[in-house]
Amino acid sequence: MNKAWKIFNIFLYPFSKLWELAYSLRRSFYDYGLLKKDIFQVPVISIGNLTFGGTGKTPFIIYLSKYFQEIQKVPVVLTRGYKGEFENSDGIIMAGKKFKANPVEYGDEPLLIARRLDKGAVIVGKKRSQNLKKYFHQVKPDVVLLDDGYQHIQIFRSFNVALFDATLPLDRYRVAPLGYLREGLSALNAADAIVLSRCDQVSDEKIEELEKLIAPYHYNNIPVAKIRYLPSGVFDIYFNKLYDVSELEGVNVVAAVAIASPDSFFDMLTSFGANVVHKQVYPDHYYFTKEDINSLLRTAAEHSAIIITSEKDLVKIRKVSQDVKITFINIDVDFISGEREFLSQVSKRLSLETIHS
Repeated sequence: MNKAWKIFNIFLYPFSKLWELAYSLRRSFYDYGLLKKDIFQVPVISIGNLTFGGTGKTPFIIYLSKYFQEIQKVPVVLTRGYKGEFENSDGIIMAGKKFKANPVEYGDEPLLIARRLDKGAVIVGKKRSQNLKKYFHQVKPDVVLLDDGYQHIQIFRSFNVALFDATLPLDRYRVAPLGYLREGLSALNAADAIVLSRCDQVSDEKIEELEKLIAPYHYNNIPVAKIRYLPSGVFDIYFNKLYDVSELEGVNVVAAVAIASPDSFFDMLTSFGANVVHKQVYPDHYYFTKEDINSLLRTAAEHSAIIITSEKDLVKIRKVSQDVKITFINIDVDFISGEREFLSQVSKRLSLETIHS
């Protein structure tokens, strides 16, 4: 670390401490009843993280939604709908009407989640407690999944999941503006489970260092699971599976994404042998235009390539183009370790709650 950077860090240090103190005081106000929590008569599971940026919350919410559907429970996902028109108001996507929803109104991630739901709904809007009250009797959920909810402590939750991206450098684990933490690691004392994502992309030593870093801040008896994100195949614009990702070996690919961790997407393609001839990165949650798609199609034609995007981006692209040359990769959560322990803790906690179906 050079001298100028050290001086800059010294200057930012008090701001980092003030930020950490503000979040800590806010948590204390809710913990001691100085600020009121809204309580619902169904279990609420928060899926969130302490860091800025993507940790893979959306695939994990989809994983949990599918799990609850398998055990015959109706899940409802509460999400902000970032950059959608309903972010500052409210909206609902019922499972049976998911293909009628517009990503401009609801945002991209709510549509991605809703597409995977066979029952239940996705409720959109940043006033999540107010919105859940509004739509509760319409949906009659058995369980509520609170997206990006670790800091949204106005709602009482039955179970807190904290996700960590294993690829994030350890020196970034400092509170903003010094690092990438939204709040101090001490907030992990509210976690009921910890999930380390993208563990297949780093060494065992890196994972051990991350575990040592966070261990002093969470309870010893909670599960610490390790996951990776595995593609289930390459699909066309109409959600039909074209082929397995193993068949990408040697194929020329134009990769285009508007996600928080584009490098992870590109690395995944190359790991399956794809010849990525062009990488196009847009801002996270970007809304594609016809000009964007035409430019990608020209680039693909020049390289005799196919276009591959993420599932989150595909739901937006479909609104401006349905060209068959555009494909996407479907991503699912795969546990490397800790799935049984994680689900056991979830089931144990939810069995203590009154579930209304």
